[in-house]
Amino acid sequence: MVVTAAAGAAPERYNKRQTGGFVDEMRSVAMKLHSKDQSKEGEKETQGKPWPKWEPTIDGYLKFLVDSKLVYDTLDKILVKADFPEYAEFRNTGLERAGNLAKDLNWFKEQGHVIPEPLSPGLDYSVYVEELSKNDPQAFICHFYNTYFAHTAGGRMIGKKVAAKILNGKELEFYKWDGDLSQLLQNVREKLNRVAENWTRDEKNRCLQETEKSFKFNGKILHLIVA
Repeated sequence: MVVTAAAGAAPERYNKRQTGGFVDEMRSVAMKLHSKDQSKEGEKETQGKPWPKWEPTIDGYLKFLVDSKLVYDTLDKILVKADFPEYAEFRNTGLERAGNLAKDLNWFKEQGHVIPEPLSPGLDYSVYVEELSKNDPQAFICHFYNTYFAHTAGGRMIGKKVAAKILNGKELEFYKWDGDLSQLLQNVREKLNRVAENWTRDEKNRCLQETEKSFKFNGKILHLIVA
């Protein structure tokens, strides 16, 4: 089945007053990779089946959640280890998802479902982003931005659709944040802009050029929902 991914789906609703700086550039590049069914600002034509028409399964959704947790665990580990000083800026932002995913997987287990092992989409992405983080902080931060911010927008929409179809509308912890999400996002935007102020134009471009890879990796994980 060919499915249109909403992997990096609209990292955030555009708000000129709140954003600005390099985050605007990151978002602009991301929007160029969206199809029109993913976002009103998307510039690509939809290819394959648009995500609102997906037919998810519990097994597929569990694969998606397990691989997602692996990636978020990896991102958290990278930020704690902090091979580059700027990584420390993005610890404990309130956007962290691994702990919430652990609670969700435990809930599924309590319902009698078998929790699968991570598959190649999550394993491959985790290996890639960990290696990248050791040598190219600008490129790594692109993955940080697209993975975390996409989940707060397109990811939430997909989660709501999936819950309505296969979970009787249950809202998972994956889609809940402590505190005001808009403020958490604003705080991280400001940190991203401050960090990027110290980058050369070439370094900024290297970050932006990594966007497509981020979409491809996240898209493969997203597709597990209908695997």
